[in-house]
Amino acid sequence: MKNLSSEKKSYLAGFLDGDGSIYVRLKPNSTYRFGYQMIAYVAFFQSGKHREEFEKVCKLMPYGLMRARKDGILEYTISKQEEIIEFLLNIKDFLVMKKPQAELVLEVMKLRQDINDKKDFQILMNKIETFRELNYSKKRKTRIMNP
Repeated sequence: MKNLSSEKKSYLAGFLDGDGSIYVRLKPNSTYRFGYQMIAYVAFFQSGKHREEFEKVCKLMPYGLMRARKDGILEYTISKQEEIIEFLLNIKDFLVMKKPQAELVLEVMKLRQDINDKKDFQILMNKIETFRELNYSKKRKTRIMNP
């Protein structure tokens, strides 16, 4: 990613702004320390009609996976934390519409590294909850823990 020109980084940022998603959420999982697993991803979407062109775009990124969904949409997803961080740090300055989500997911990932107790985890949960307003979802709600 670091070797990509500013033009290609700005293209990826524009593609993400228009046909992509930056997302983080907590999923209940009793095997994790505080009962939740943090899931983050960056995804790009494109009609299956444009597979060849979409594959060229995806090859600009040295990570991620593409899959064809049953509804005819191609989805390219970056889900490993270190890859998400590297990708967002490289394109963040070129983002317009999804810049707040990029900054927030980077902040969440930093907070995640500094969790020592339930209070720290509650701060992380509250920060993740703010994605509801940024990503237009009114249904998701994170349960507030008792410290």
